[in-house]
Amino acid sequence: SLPSTLPFAFRKLAGCTLFITGASRGIGKAIALKAAKDGANIVIAAKTAEPHPTLPGTIYTAAEEIEAAGGKALPCIVNVREEQQIINAVEKAVKTFGGIDILVNNASAISLTGTLETATKKVNLMMDVNVRGTYLTSKACLPHLRKSKNPHILNLSPPMNLNPMWFKNHCAYTISKYGMSMCVLGMAEEFRGEVAVNALWPKTAIHTAAMDMLGGAGIEKQCRKTDILADAAYCILTKPKTFTGNFIIDEVLLREEGVKDFDVYAIAPG
Repeated sequence: SLPSTLPFAFRKLAGCTLFITGASRGIGKAIALKAAKDGANIVIAAKTAEPHPTLPGTIYTAAEEIEAAGGKALPCIVNVREEQQIINAVEKAVKTFGGIDILVNNASAISLTGTLETATKKVNLMMDVNVRGTYLTSKACLPHLRKSKNPHILNLSPPMNLNPMWFKNHCAYTISKYGMSMCVLGMAEEFRGEVAVNALWPKTAIHTAAMDMLGGAGIEKQCRKTDILADAAYCILTKPKTFTGNFIIDEVLLREEGVKDFDVYAIAPG
């Protein structure tokens, strides 16, 4: 909460442009709002333009919240499965804000189902959104990121752990999320010295609309607020571009940064 009380000159993301996929709700929006408090420009690259029957928020309601928090918002209709929509949004972002400093690959599709229970269209969705969408959005942003003073790509994806327990119950989902992590592995090395590329993943379940759908009523008692990921992302994105190729767990990083009280992130006390 410190940056919002500091004079503008000391706010680390003031004037920076963040391109965030899936920023209309959940973790993406939380990261956007944290940056907005510094006076950052946020490109909300998400597909919800009309209110969704079961999920809260659209790119336009998110834009209002970002502006209210102190940032500038550019809502763009982007389904990351459609390369042209990504390219159009990137061009619009550069035209509006003069460049792109940070890309957050947050858009994600999830189905925690076994191999025989996962419909082919769900497999396609996860591979298209998670792996291909992340790859193509990174590709579209990289020429602009390379021109920035302190460019970052941050993927919301897990450390790659080849223990079969992470695969056995939801093989397709794990493959798709590890695909995002492999983008970090490859691009961090490919663009070393030019663009920082890192991954961020939560230690616990995080309470979002997606979690409500997956876990059902009462699941939030086992979850933390999205704020913990927003705070961890802020720590990463304000580091120099030499900080790259890391697979970060939110709690581990925040403990290293001196955070001691994690109760503030709990939905249910304790």
